[in-house]
Amino acid sequence: MDRPIQGIHHITAIVGNPQENVDFYVDVLGLRLVKKTVNFDDPGTYHLYFGDREGSPGTIMTTFPWDKAAKGKIGTGQVGVTTFVVPGGALPFWEERLTRKECNYDKTERFGEQSLSFTDPHGLKLEIGARDQGPESDWSYEDITKKQAIKGFGGAVLYTGAPDSTGELLTNVMGLKEVGTEGNFVRYEAEGDLGNIIDLDTSITDMGNLGVGTVHHIAWRAADDEDQLNWQSHVKEHGYRPTEVMDRQYFKAIYFRDKGGLLFEIATDPPGFGWDEKEPELGTSLKLPPWLEPAREKIENIVLPITIPK
Repeated sequence: MDRPIQGIHHITAIVGNPQENVDFYVDVLGLRLVKKTVNFDDPGTYHLYFGDREGSPGTIMTTFPWDKAAKGKIGTGQVGVTTFVVPGGALPFWEERLTRKECNYDKTERFGEQSLSFTDPHGLKLEIGARDQGPESDWSYEDITKKQAIKGFGGAVLYTGAPDSTGELLTNVMGLKEVGTEGNFVRYEAEGDLGNIIDLDTSITDMGNLGVGTVHHIAWRAADDEDQLNWQSHVKEHGYRPTEVMDRQYFKAIYFRDKGGLLFEIATDPPGFGWDEKEPELGTSLKLPPWLEPAREKIENIVLPITIPK
């Protein structure tokens, strides 16, 4: 490809109770709920999108809340750790905030970078690290200013059943560069400034099972429809089996599975989240695609009501 992958577009996880999910990502992490819709493949389940003010690519954590569903098992074939990034010097603020919000954390270090490691209420493994790279967020919540706010993804730690094959996919197919090794970790870097650092943890050998507290898939950025079609052809030429293009309303998507079991998506940056809601109202009402509108009343009676923290 002439233009390598720039980094992560979004990460989608399976969580539990939707109100607990919203409370954590909004009230603890200070992200904005930018879209409240449903899983188009399972319309009785919310699909919630959290990010910066406009839900910019590289900032979007998305969730499928399965209330009272079985816990999953984090293991190979999954994103093991989702890493958020804040401005340089902001980690002491987040130590105080996580403590105040009664969110237990550990301090960790990888490749010379310090992070705060913790889990969300449903068991997802998360980290907050600090980097000067990437634009500051202009979304504020409580005492979080742009000097402390989560900018977006720093990257992710991947657990794969075939580290060599996944590494080859990241470098030879997707265009990331291998930039270092440390213990069980191999680090890869994309050219973008958010969601651009991927670490493979080669020590994880037990296979994961989908369920509450696990990541469903990781999505990479395509600049537009043409770029996505080029990627579709490109990964097919390298022996992978991408799906047809699927319209997810806020982006278009193709999916394929790597040889280590990870489900990869390539999602377009446009059209984004602002075409069906004005910016001040993002995430405040349930949005459905045209083909689900006739079932709105039924859907609204199935999904649990949620309140956005103010």
